[in-house]
Amino acid sequence: MMVLSVVTLVQPTRAENIETIRQLLSSKQCPNCNLAGVGLVLADLVGADLQGANLTGANLSRANLTGANLAGANLTGASLHGANLTGANLARANLNGTDLRGAYLMNAVLSESNIKDAQLVGVIGMPTNTGKAEDYYFWGVQEAKEGNYVNAIDFYSQAIRLKPDLAAAFFGRSMAKADLGDLVGAIEDARSAQKLYETLGSNEGKEISTQLVQILEYQQNPEKPDNNGGGFLGTLQQAAPLLLRLLF
Repeated sequence: MMVLSVVTLVQPTRAENIETIRQLLSSKQCPNCNLAGVGLVLADLVGADLQGANLTGANLSRANLTGANLAGANLTGASLHGANLTGANLARANLNGTDLRGAYLMNAVLSESNIKDAQLVGVIGMPTNTGKAEDYYFWGVQEAKEGNYVNAIDFYSQAIRLKPDLAAAFFGRSMAKADLGDLVGAIEDARSAQKLYETLGSNEGKEISTQLVQILEYQQNPEKPDNNGGGFLGTLQQAAPLLLRLLF
């Protein structure tokens, strides 16, 4: 009954897959198995060997995959929404379009996996060696759009660690800090972005950063006269698409 209840939570499964799923859930051993499209929501797969398995389109939402071996597995279009992948081996895994929103990735191995093509909003414990500075910046933008400002700051900080002159990351982190009420930190980052854009010769970036500094200083001291005619809100609303253009 356990196998059928897990399988039928999402969609009917081909009869030929039922035995394979029983084997997986009972022995946790199923390397190179064909599990395309199966439903394994909430499945207990701690330490499971799924190396090289075909999990295309599978639903593993909220499954416990702690310490599982998914090296080389095909997870294209699979859902791992809210799954626990702590310590899992995802080296060389195909994560194209994989839903990893809200997943736990502490100490996971992601070397040579195409993690940047996955859905990552709300990911917890993203390893610090899984992408380029621009990737972390992009993930920060996505988190900020969803209002996940703490995660956004973490991603922006990783981008800055990898590329200390990435002005857009300082600008994005400034806005995220401001949204969390840290105006002192926000002003510091906005000024860093301002200086970097000037060094890089980006007049547009320097101008928008200067406006952000003014916005934040006014928020910090609202009694101070507004010399910009009250246009601060519009400036903030226009900043995000501009930064995506200024990134490269």
